[in-house]
Amino acid sequence: MEHFLAYPLREIPYVAITLIFAFTFHELAHAYVAYKFGDMTAKNQGRLTLNPLKHLDPFGTILILIAGFGWARPVPVNRFFFKKPRLAGILVSVAGPLSNLVLAFIGFCVAYGLQRFGVIPTENFFNFLDIFIRLNTVLFVFNLLPLPPLDGYRIVEDLAPNHLRAKMTQYEQYGVLIFLILVITPLDRFTIQPIFQVIVPWVWKMLEYFANSLFF
Repeated sequence: MEHFLAYPLREIPYVAITLIFAFTFHELAHAYVAYKFGDMTAKNQGRLTLNPLKHLDPFGTILILIAGFGWARPVPVNRFFFKKPRLAGILVSVAGPLSNLVLAFIGFCVAYGLQRFGVIPTENFFNFLDIFIRLNTVLFVFNLLPLPPLDGYRIVEDLAPNHLRAKMTQYEQYGVLIFLILVITPLDRFTIQPIFQVIVPWVWKMLEYFANSLFF
């Protein structure tokens, strides 16, 4: 069975717990920022909650265990209610990935906090923290890629001038196809993976540096 999974069987419980936290806080962050800017859509649909069942997509969650990537249920956003649609749109999009960055930082703080107070965690807990930090860091970077339907694309879309934005909307369906090809085919070794190999370790080191500075 392990041959059909993206992670070793012994790591699946840690990955599952991490995804529950990561997806829940990611989507809640989108919903909360949209709500603060006047859009009640997500709130009215029960998405302004820490209940994971409201945010997890069963197929998307299972797929990440099998293929290494997946998704949660997207938070509905109605830009009509925003007084400043572009600014609000950017902040709503940024909120999701930023929540994963914060979770990764919290993971580092727990690790260094335990070390600072002389608490030696069990090997299982240490492994969980490692996966928790790693997956949230990857999700932060992954969601900022400027490809539809990721948050990074929405940010670029809101920053683009109107004439370019119209063209982006026109060809967005092809962008989704390109995204899928880059993610699920061997091409990811030449496109997405090199990005991860550079940026993820850099983000990891920065988070580790700041967490270490808090306790030592």
